Amino acid sequence: MLRQQDVGHRIVVRRIVGIRDGRPLFSDALGELVELSETYLTLATEKGNLRVPVAQVHRAKRVPPTRRPTAAAVVALERAADEAWPAPTRGRLGDWLLRSAEGWTGRANSALPIGDPDRPLPAAVDAVETWYAERGQPAIINTPLPLAAPVGAELDERGWTTRPPTLVQTAPLPLPDAAPPAASTAHRAADGNGGGAADGNGASAVVELAAAPSEEWLAIAAGRKGGLPEAARHVLTAVDQVRFAHVYANGTLVAIGRGTVTGQGRWLGLSLIEVLPAVRRQGLAHRVIDSLAEWGASVGATHAFLQVEQRNAAAVALYRRLGFTTHHTYLTRVAPH
Repeated sequence: MLRQQDVGHRIVVRRIVGIRDGRPLFSDALGELVELSETYLTLATEKGNLRVPVAQVHRAKRVPPTRRPTAAAVVALERAADEAWPAPTRGRLGDWLLRSAEGWTGRANSALPIGDPDRPLPAAVDAVETWYAERGQPAIINTPLPLAAPVGAELDERGWTTRPPTLVQTAPLPLPDAAPPAASTAHRAADGNGGGAADGNGASAVVELAAAPSEEWLAIAAGRKGGLPEAARHVLTAVDQVRFAHVYANGTLVAIGRGTVTGQGRWLGLSLIEVLPAVRRQGLAHRVIDSLAEWGASVGATHAFLQVEQRNAAAVALYRRLGFTTHHTYLTRVAPH
């Protein structure tokens, strides 16, 4: 049967759809698993979402994607993602990247093992451990799969632990099913680009795209990420093309988001899409993404990407509705103490 680790991946489900002459009738469905609970699963198929009660599932399993991205495509996207989340302290092992940002977020404090490290693999892992030890940090390596599978095998032998898988998802721009701005919504943006926002109940809200985050924006980000050291400000702002989405309702900042354009102008990166608990499930995250996507397309980006934990079924389901599919996954590996 399926597990939460299968959310975001392509699966096939054989379900019971009736009984004839005392025998069950079966029907097969193929698509991406976007939600899994104890009572039902939701499958995104070519004909739309299909919700199947678990009691009706006869058999289900993950199947390979129709097309796997090439190694070059994975490398290009990982480098664009690195540009979009730039650690202030950096080093190199051949083509491998070493990154440190005062411990703020795993992405900015991990090695990225893509390309040739200019030394045998065991020596490369030794060098990663030394580099982070010199900075008083745990050694962390993000392993894109299947590209970095050999690195993962080496780390397995050394007893490195594994954090939950992360999906790297992509969608072409413009995004499908983009909700239009409400006619009564106020709209302002630092550069004249952006999208309006209104919650699902019709209450007034304002989206602002700014070239720098407000202190209120930073406070929400700090709450989500457990603080905001000086290195975090570098990670957030040290990108040539970046916009910070501020969503206001009745004068209060209730949702945020961040968009960057990197990878030679091709990739819009979406991050820190956050809605305060009191106003969730009102369409604000959707509106934030729409606004950032509109801005990204206006400056020449042709595709969007984001990174989401595989176990975050609600976010995966939202991104699926917006046209995102899984490009590849990565595992965050941590050296034993």
